Amino acid sequence: MISFKLSEEQELIRDTLREFANDAMRTIGRECDEASAIPQSFLDSVWELGLTNTQIPEEFGGAGEERSPETNAIILEELGFGDLGLAIAATAPNAFVNAVLDHGTEDQKKALLPQFCKESFHHAALAVLEHGPLADPAAPQTKAEPKGDGFVISGRKSWVVMGDRASHFLVVARNNGGLDAFVVPAGAEGLSIGETEKNVGLRGLTTVTIELERVEVGAEARLGGDAGCNVRAILDGSRAAHAALLVGACRGVLETCVPYAKERVAFDEPIAKKQSIAFRLAEMHIEVESMRWMAWKTASHVAQSHPDATKQAHLTKQYVAEKSVWIADNGIQVFGGHGFIREYPVEMWFRNVRALSVLEALAAV
Repeated sequence: MISFKLSEEQELIRDTLREFANDAMRTIGRECDEASAIPQSFLDSVWELGLTNTQIPEEFGGAGEERSPETNAIILEELGFGDLGLAIAATAPNAFVNAVLDHGTEDQKKALLPQFCKESFHHAALAVLEHGPLADPAAPQTKAEPKGDGFVISGRKSWVVMGDRASHFLVVARNNGGLDAFVVPAGAEGLSIGETEKNVGLRGLTTVTIELERVEVGAEARLGGDAGCNVRAILDGSRAAHAALLVGACRGVLETCVPYAKERVAFDEPIAKKQSIAFRLAEMHIEVESMRWMAWKTASHVAQSHPDATKQAHLTKQYVAEKSVWIADNGIQVFGGHGFIREYPVEMWFRNVRALSVLEALAAV
């Protein structure tokens, strides 16, 4: 029999993150959006939660807890409920760490993972997305050419999360007709970091473009060594994470709209009693529940390296992206004219959801 009941540990984690989202994220979400910046104090408080180092094995300096993509999906939902931009900033190092844990050689793990087990926030970023309306992360224009015992990488990556403070970049590139990922130090010759990008949504989250102009790296930079790595599996984990984040954000929209609709009076009665509003809220609730089951199923497929993981991740990402924008838009409609003013958070949530719905590889389960 299939059961969706959370374990006692998962319930404890969920409740802890739910409290953190309410107390430490919702209270500063608007401030970060207005300032286009995330305070260091928030990153420090996230680091104390141990979202990154607890899943790193003890031999590399971490706490050695078993990594569970399913539990991570629960965590991401709660963080997404708090604020999408802050949630991505909080978990961005995990995307790099998980890729190294799943695909790196022992030498790569020894060299990179201990850096994430120190007391202060440490970041390394995925560099996957590229400019262009039809850019496909699984078919990048960035290329790696063999040179001697190493490689020369050329290309341009956009939407690199907190790339201005990253120590390393995991760059996805074409290599001899296939896909590979390369660990490139931020100070590598030929690598330049652009100015902070100005985005409509996720404004508090710092993102940059990086240029790689014939950047030379050694053979040890290739993730997985001579065997390479499964880049599509990295993308699958990212899509599962984005789905979970969007579920949390949409739950936040719904849980804000319901009490507002009960309190807002129009024509001598709460608008929640009007069928057009009541049915709209009911459909929003149905979609949030559907999205959650899809996100959990995808996380399970990723955890098991299921043969259909890529298909499941793609379908989930597409469905959740479409429905999350629909939910966020309907949140504005429930608020009416108030939905468009900055006094209420629904307009910011719409912008954030819309931005994340078209992006990939900013987080991972």
